[in-house]
Amino acid sequence: MWAIVRMSQAIRQLGDPIDVFKLMSDVEQLLEESIAAESYVIDSSEDKRVDLSEIDFEALVQQFGGDKKNTIAQRLRSSIEAKVHQLVRLNPTRIDYAEKLQEMIDRYNEGSANIEEFLEQLKLFAEELTEEEKRSVSENLSEEELALFDLLTKPEPKLTKAQEGEVKKIARELLGKLRQQLLVLDWKKRQQTRAAVQVAIQDELDRLPDVYVAELYRQKCSRVFEHIFESYQGDGRSIYGQAA
Repeated sequence: MWAIVRMSQAIRQLGDPIDVFKLMSDVEQLLEESIAAESYVIDSSEDKRVDLSEIDFEALVQQFGGDKKNTIAQRLRSSIEAKVHQLVRLNPTRIDYAEKLQEMIDRYNEGSANIEEFLEQLKLFAEELTEEEKRSVSENLSEEELALFDLLTKPEPKLTKAQEGEVKKIARELLGKLRQQLLVLDWKKRQQTRAAVQVAIQDELDRLPDVYVAELYRQKCSRVFEHIFESYQGDGRSIYGQAA
């Protein structure tokens, strides 16, 4: 993917005069780097996160049309799949994005969309993902606070703005309490520490607005605990500190 990024940046920065033959040679080399025959490997290190906003889709398609569109589409699809993996891992309520991408791929594979349509769909979907990645800023929450907030509000209940504010406050305070007091080293291995986390979640979520009826409250407690169990190793370690 990084070869594609460099290629699109180079295309955007071109000025006059240019050596067309040297340009095409350089870009062809970058394309070859980006579509090497080996199987695609996603680098999971924290400093290799996929940044779809850096990819100039129009420049790629314009520069490499015709028989290379399929190759470009497959490479971009791999980059987008990596981004979806990142986003869903950090926030399980984003699973809809994975399902939407799969439906898009299935339609293309079945012949319901041609390569030009598929590339346009990938571009629009990448823009959606970029906006979702920015949503924690607009909600005034950290990425991990946003995950709790989404778990508490999706797919239900429908809340007023005032109630949303209450839920955000509860999400922040619950996360702070868990991280500071209860998510100790190896907390998942001992029944006593697991139970303490469950009780803390139940106590904090008991402050949710009245719209959270008994059954919904129990569902939210269960989902939040599952998320905490999957995402936090304890002793300050979590997927948010080593996200892939």
